[in-house]
Amino acid sequence: MMVSLALLSLGALAAVVAPRLMSRAEWPEREPVVALWVWQCVVAAVLLSFWLSMTISAAAAWQAVRGPVFAPAPSAVVEAYALGAGGPWSAVLAVALACAGLWSGAMLTREIHRAHVRRKRRRAELLVRAPLLPGEDPGDDPVVVLEGERPDAWWLPGAAPQLVVTTAALRRLKGRQLDAVLAHEQGHAKARHDWLLHCSAALANGFPQVPVFAAFRDEMHRLVELAADDVASRRFGRLTIALALVELNEHRGVFGPRSAPDTQLHHRVNRLLAPVPRLTAGRRLRLTAAAALVPVVPLLVAFVPGLSALT
Repeated sequence: MMVSLALLSLGALAAVVAPRLMSRAEWPEREPVVALWVWQCVVAAVLLSFWLSMTISAAAAWQAVRGPVFAPAPSAVVEAYALGAGGPWSAVLAVALACAGLWSGAMLTREIHRAHVRRKRRRAELLVRAPLLPGEDPGDDPVVVLEGERPDAWWLPGAAPQLVVTTAALRRLKGRQLDAVLAHEQGHAKARHDWLLHCSAALANGFPQVPVFAAFRDEMHRLVELAADDVASRRFGRLTIALALVELNEHRGVFGPRSAPDTQLHHRVNRLLAPVPRLTAGRRLRLTAAAALVPVVPLLVAFVPGLSALT
C-alpha cells in the first residue's frame, strides 16, 4: 500500500509543480519543439504514476490481479510490497483510479469523434463552395482556392490534407508569403499536431481541476503554432511569415491602435521580427535526454522494493 500511495503522491506532486516550473522557464520560446517533448514526457510521467498506483493497489485488493502481476516474482519480492497492509482502501484506490482512466479514454474518444465530425462537415462545405471538376478526385490539389471577401487560410487535415485559401488572401499575400503559409500548415500536418491538441483537450476537459492537464492544453495550442512558424521561417525567412500573419489577420483589427490585441498573435509576430538565438545543440540534447528520464522516475519508485528484496 505504501508503494501505491508513494506513486499517487508522486503523480499529484508532478501535476502541481511541473506547470509552475515550466511557466518560469524562458527557453520554451526559443525551442518550442523541445518544449513540446518535455510537456509530453511530464504528462506521461503523471499518467504512468497513476497507472502504476492503480495496478499495485488492485494487486493488493484482489488475488485475480495479484496472480498475473506477481506470477513470475519470488515470494520475497511479493512480501516486500506488503500487499495485505492496505485493507479495503486498496480496493477503493484501485477503483477510483480505474474510473479516472476510463473517463480519460471516454474524453479522448469524444474529442476525436467531434474532430472527425467537424472535419467531415468542413469537407462537405468545401465541396459545395468548390465543386470538383469532371475526372477530379478529392485531395488531388494540395491548395484549394475559395471565393471570399475576407483573407483567410486554414489547413484541412485528413487522408488527403489540403490548404484552403480565399481569393482575398491571395490578393493580400505577396511574393512567397503564400508558400510560407503553406509551409506553416504542412509543419502542423507533418508533426501530427492535431493529435497533441486532441489528447491535451481530452485530459483538460476530463479533469479541469488538475493543473498539469489545463496547462498542457494551453501550452500545446501555443507551442504548436510557434513550432510551425519556425518550420516556415527556416524555409522562407522570418519576415516573410510574419508579414503573412499580419496580412491574414489585419482585417480583424487586432493590430489597430484601439483594438483589443490578440496576445498570442502579437507575440508570434514580435517573436519572428525580433528573434532570440536558439539554444546550443548540446543544451537541446541535454533537455531532451532529461525529459526522457522523467517517466523513468515512477518506474523506479514502483520497482525499487522488488529489486531491494532480490539483492
